[in-house]
Amino acid sequence: MNLEKYFCFIIVLQSKLNGSLCKFVCMMQPFYHIGRYLLLLQKTFTLTEKLKVYLEAILIEVVAMGIGSVMIVFIISLFIGAVGTVQTAYQISSGFYPKTVIGNVVSASALLEMAPTITCLILAGKVGSNITSEIGTMRVTEQIDALEVMGVNSASYLIFPKIIGALIAVPILVTFAAFLMHVGGILAGVLTDIVSYAQFTEGVRTYTQPFFVTFMLIKAVSFSFIISSISAYEGYFVRGGAIEVGKASTAAVVRSCTTIIIVNYLLAKFLL
Repeated sequence: MNLEKYFCFIIVLQSKLNGSLCKFVCMMQPFYHIGRYLLLLQKTFTLTEKLKVYLEAILIEVVAMGIGSVMIVFIISLFIGAVGTVQTAYQISSGFYPKTVIGNVVSASALLEMAPTITCLILAGKVGSNITSEIGTMRVTEQIDALEVMGVNSASYLIFPKIIGALIAVPILVTFAAFLMHVGGILAGVLTDIVSYAQFTEGVRTYTQPFFVTFMLIKAVSFSFIISSISAYEGYFVRGGAIEVGKASTAAVVRSCTTIIIVNYLLAKFLL
């Protein structure tokens, strides 16, 4: 009887220890990923090939990211600007505010938030998932292992051009999106007779500050680095087959968007 109680005690103790160990592992997992992410960045920016190899790869990435994303940025940005004009006009329909406020609100929201944040969240889904699936497929088909066997720094060879390409292409796309949001706002205002072109542009010139553009570009550069590096990290360390590559692509989009939202708050907190 005492032996049965002893075994029961051992089983209960083991289950509690296993539960505590699982909790500890779950708590330490984020630190594990952060450390591995930083080590990958160190390896990525350790360039071992000729500069010409990287320049060609960077140009290819800039064209792929930029041209491939122009249409979706064009459509979404144009309608965001149009919706901003219509909704702002509805908010000030009481007549206590001048119509020039419409241009101010649309321009400020486009430069400070809509163009950099919304555009980069969209690009996280399009560009980020593409980076993860491309590198992840190379990993599961052992192409990355073949590069390592040949003495090539696979991280810098594959990831460095994508990061630099994103740092070039994404700010251009964000600037293009901001311009289109202004165009969409003007078109919606003129076509619906909500606000004239002169009133809209007067509001933009009167109230918009030059720092808004600087802040937009800071956001664009920060978010482009987040999208490219996190997506590359998820693809570089994927293991398994096609199913795991799909899961890694989903994880890359979720983590990139979450990080963008957090960094967006921190930049607004400390720079505005």
